[in-house]
Formats: sequence, structure tokens, C-alpha cells
Amino acid sequence: MEIAELAAEVLDGNRRALSRAITLVESTRAEHRAQATSLLEAVSRASREAIRIGLSGTPGVGKSTFIESFGLKLVAQGLRVAVLAVDPSSARTGGSILGDKTRMEQLARAPEAFIRPSPSQTHLGGVARRSREAVALCEAAGFDVVLIETVGVGQSETMVAELSDVFLLLLAPAGGDELQGVKRGIMEVADMIVVNKADGALKPTATRTCADYAGALRLLRKRPQDPEGFPKALTVSAVEGSGLDQVWQEIETLVSWRRTNGHWAQQRAAQAQHWFLDEIRQRLLARLGERNARAIIDRLSVQVAEGGITATHAAEQALGQIWPEFHVGSGAESLDARNDRP
Repeated sequence: MEIAELAAEVLDGNRRALSRAITLVESTRAEHRAQATSLLEAVSRASREAIRIGLSGTPGVGKSTFIESFGLKLVAQGLRVAVLAVDPSSARTGGSILGDKTRMEQLARAPEAFIRPSPSQTHLGGVARRSREAVALCEAAGFDVVLIETVGVGQSETMVAELSDVFLLLLAPAGGDELQGVKRGIMEVADMIVVNKADGALKPTATRTCADYAGALRLLRKRPQDPEGFPKALTVSAVEGSGLDQVWQEIETLVSWRRTNGHWAQQRAAQAQHWFLDEIRQRLLARLGERNARAIIDRLSVQVAEGGITATHAAEQALGQIWPEFHVGSGAESLDARNDRP
């Protein structure tokens, strides 16, 4: 299919075309990358925006169950919902099960919903390498809400916050105390902490856990992009459906406030810059996998393994041979080094 035709079908909301488009942008083949760039340029002219909601949490917290219950609530309100679920890839074979869609059987049958599982491959941070492009395609297809489900992540994996307008962190009852809540990393970038499984015998425990985190959040420094009372902690039961309406109401309140006060546009602009720099880094890493560079790296790798040269010195030599203009001792600083400097 021609790129112009595929872009037109995506903009028309065709779900099969959207699936083909996401497959195209996820491809690593050089000719597909060029086509994907043209496709993304074509659909970006529509300037459509959805509410991007990132969801993260430890394995077993009930992310998929929450997404199905929450998604069905949104669909019942007349909204179109896209779900991008990221599955962890095997460190040995590189394969992924991609089974999250089977957990959302009811939502998958809804004509207003679109569910797309993707492998994380070697990309760290809880999301897939091309999740941002997939989000952009879902927005172009006219979805009102895009839910981005990460792999089960820990405290330092916050990449989904760079993809979303609102970031929800799902926790299980008895998941920690106030000290856990004030730790840096994923806690301080979350817009809402949602304690799931607040039902049955776990309901009192979930209420206590929510209170612990609510107290901890009050100790964190207030962020300029947050209205009064945010970030906040809530309890829900994805199985019973309780608390979901309040979560959506709080999301709408937060989104409305950020749009009115200019933080929505600022956040999206900052995210675009982040992904621009990330794309440069990834393309530089890809250059290291090319034939000539690979030969240099393999030769020096053997010397490192034999103890003939240190890893640091070998890295300097490799970069100097691949890019002769690269000199570690030239006084040039990396962008990351400048940003990390106090």
C-alpha cells in the first residue's frame, strides 16, 4: 500500500490500517524506516490530540485488569480508547508472548477500542522502542484516550512519563510505607498513585496503604505543573469497578488545569525535545553496529577480554577510529554531562 493511501486510512480511523502503520514504524529495516518517517509526517498534519495516560506498576498489580475496567468505563461514555501494551522480551531469544490482549477480552470486542501489544525488545524503561510513534498514530486515528501499559517495572524506570500527559502508578495493598513513598524515581514523577485490589479482605489494607502514600506525597516538593492537591493517592477495585469514576474525574481535572495554565503545551514540547535527542542517541548506537565499526569493536573486545587493554582505553580507541574527530580529552562535554552538572 502507498504511504499516502495508508496515511489517509489511518486518519479515517481504519483499525486495520492503524495496525499496519504501527507494524511499519516498529520495523527496523532501513527501507521501512524511511517509509515510517514519511507516514508520520503525513499524519502529523492533522494535529489531533488525545489524552495520553501512562500506567506502570509491578508485575501482578493488575494493570491489564485495571485497563479493561477503566477502558470499558470510557467507552460507555462515548470515548474511543486505544491501548498500547508493552510485553517484556526474552533476554535469551528476544521473543515476547504478547498476551496482554487476551486479558482484555471484553474491551477487545468493543468497536470503539483498539488494543495493540508490542515487544519491549532490548529497550529499557518499561516501554517499546517505537511506543512514541505508535501513540502518535493512535492520536491521528482519532482516539480520544491512549492508554500506555508498561512492562512490570521498578522504581527507576520512568520512561513512560515522557510519553504521557498523565502518569498513573498502580500499587498493590501492603506495598510499602511512607518511606517507600518519598523515595525518588518513579514516585516523584507519578501524577496519581492508584492502589488497586481494594476489595474483599484486602480493602482495609488497601485503605491503609493509600493513606501511607497520601501522607508521603505531601512531603514531596510541589511541582509547578500540578494544581493544589496533586499528586494524590486513590483506591480502586478493578474487579468490582469501584473508584474508576473518581480516577477519570481526577484525570479530567488535572488535564483541564494544565491546559488552562499552559503546562500541557510546555510538557508536550519538552517531551518532543526528549525524543529528538533520544533518536540521535539511538542512531549513533546503530552506527556502531555497521560492518566497519563492528570489526573495530570486535578486535578491541578481544584485547579487553585478554587483559591487554582496559575497557576505558579500548572505548576511547574504538570511538577515535570510528569517528576520527572524536577526542575524549578535547574538553568537549556530552549533553548529559552538562545537564547533570550542578
